[in-house]
Amino acid sequence: MAKGPEAFRTISEAADELNVPQHVLRFWETKFSFIRPMKRAGGRRFYRPQDIAVLRGVRALLHDAGYTIKGVQKLHKDQGLKRLVAAGHGDVGPRPEGLGVEVAAGDLTEEGRERLLFALEDLETAKHRLDTLLDKA
Repeated sequence: MAKGPEAFRTISEAADELNVPQHVLRFWETKFSFIRPMKRAGGRRFYRPQDIAVLRGVRALLHDAGYTIKGVQKLHKDQGLKRLVAAGHGDVGPRPEGLGVEVAAGDLTEEGRERLLFALEDLETAKHRLDTLLDKA
């Protein structure tokens, strides 16, 4: 039996509804002070319908509209929760200057490009090690 629209959601139900992993919701709590689900004994999270509406807006801005975390924080500070909820209903609107991707790929300096390539090499090495360990298991 499905829950009604006004029912509280557990973190797994909220994650499923928003199509994001549970750890993303926990991470967003650390980055966005306005995301505050109810917590019961043992720290179990329960998301109210208004929490889901805000999360839906955050997801739309970050995943669909290309906002950065700082961009969403600034949008909340400047325009409030109503703007985030509107984004969750599809009203993303144009991205104001400075609220999206902070450095475009063409804007990278040679040093920045080298640092990214070095980080990529480290990640590929770590992936290879993990793949090797998983093959042994």
